[in-house]
Amino acid sequence: MLTALLRDSRALGLLAVPLILTQLAQVALTTTGTVMMGFLGTRELAAGGLAFVIFNQIRTMGVGLVTSVGNQIAAAAARAELAAGGGEGSGAGSGKRSGAGGPAGGGGGSDGPGGGAAQEEVRGIVRASLAVATLAGVAGALLMILIGQALIWLGQDAEVVQLTQTMLLALAPGLLPCLWFQAVRQFTVGMRRPQALLQITIASIAVNAGLNWVLIYGSFGLPAMGLTGIGVATSLVYLLSFLALYVSAKKDEELAPLLTLDVTKADPATVRRLVALGIPIAATYGSEAGFFSVTALMAGSFGPDALAAHTAVNQLVYIVFQVAVGLSHAASINVSRELALGRHDDARRLKNTALACAAAVMTVVAILYLTIPRLVLAPFLGSGSGSGEALTLATQLLIVTAFLQFFDCAQNIGVGLLRGLDDTRSGFRITLVGYWAIGLPAAWLLAYPLHLDTLGIWLGLLTGLAATALLLLRRYSRSLTLHAQALPAPV
Repeated sequence: MLTALLRDSRALGLLAVPLILTQLAQVALTTTGTVMMGFLGTRELAAGGLAFVIFNQIRTMGVGLVTSVGNQIAAAAARAELAAGGGEGSGAGSGKRSGAGGPAGGGGGSDGPGGGAAQEEVRGIVRASLAVATLAGVAGALLMILIGQALIWLGQDAEVVQLTQTMLLALAPGLLPCLWFQAVRQFTVGMRRPQALLQITIASIAVNAGLNWVLIYGSFGLPAMGLTGIGVATSLVYLLSFLALYVSAKKDEELAPLLTLDVTKADPATVRRLVALGIPIAATYGSEAGFFSVTALMAGSFGPDALAAHTAVNQLVYIVFQVAVGLSHAASINVSRELALGRHDDARRLKNTALACAAAVMTVVAILYLTIPRLVLAPFLGSGSGSGEALTLATQLLIVTAFLQFFDCAQNIGVGLLRGLDDTRSGFRITLVGYWAIGLPAAWLLAYPLHLDTLGIWLGLLTGLAATALLLLRRYSRSLTLHAQALPAPV
């Protein structure tokens, strides 16, 4: 049992670790822009922050539309491997890449039985994903601009609105290459070759910082653009990141034959399938973001110290959450692969492996929260004027967070596992129940009628995330049983 867990953990880690580090690097990328805004002044920080909130909301939902692509690619690659005689390995623990007998590998090329058809299936998914990304990028960019025009009607400061509108105009063109990057990223992850993602993302942090400085203050003959320069730099970084990932994939012998940018040949049926799978994922991402946004408004009702404490702890949760995102994506991809190979027992074991890996990381983080809370909070809540009460409150919230993050990680893994079954609707419905029907009422009840204030909000968050995690994992176990009965493993 222990040997199997270690073997499965290694196989999961080979895919999850690059994804986790990539997610953490992306957090650093967005943080760089925010820090640079602070150098310009309070009004610029407010306007830029508002523009990034709007951009990130639309970007996150656009990413959700193409997230299922990785699962579809993984399943198609596994079927090609099976057709080429490469599916006899020992399962999830074998650690074999799809290249060992995948669609573009030596054993899974067009000469293998079914290999040519599988190659074309993967190409079709790639084309369709880029078509979906293109449609979402154009529509999302227009929506961003329209939202910017409507801000003045929402009671916002006129000067802040003007700066925000200009910032959104600079950010809007970057949404399209951002979503193209995500589509190609899902392709490389589905093929279990995500290594280039980390290097490109880390490089983009340095490029972003340099472009921000040049475009904000003006250098090399370029005019000083101020806040707008941050938006232009962000769009350029997304474009450069997409081009770098595309070139990297084209240099990969396994990926190159399968990657095509000709979206005009995208199969409408495949596009519709990806959209049908992607809409619930996008809605889930939007629902979760909305859940945490509402609790932030609730925390603000208890004063600036409460909001500052809530914001600091929430940022810590967001950073640690990237571990859950990486594990969720890796588990999801591996579930799609194992089911395509008919290995239902391995797919069932993946749930326990992913949860065990998550629990190990969350335990280490929880120990830090409980033993050195002030040191953990120091980057967010220093010893400046008026920060004492906020720091005390944040220290209390960290005790709740030490337990909350286990459930936060588990529920994200649950969503990924269901996505591996191509079941995105159940994940959306369950998160609606967990977040809005259980978590939010619990937060309100504990915060206001029971007078626990911000601590009550976080206890409500814990309740909602725990309920969501339990419902998602229960659903996965039941769905996997039904899937195994309907599609028995091939002999």
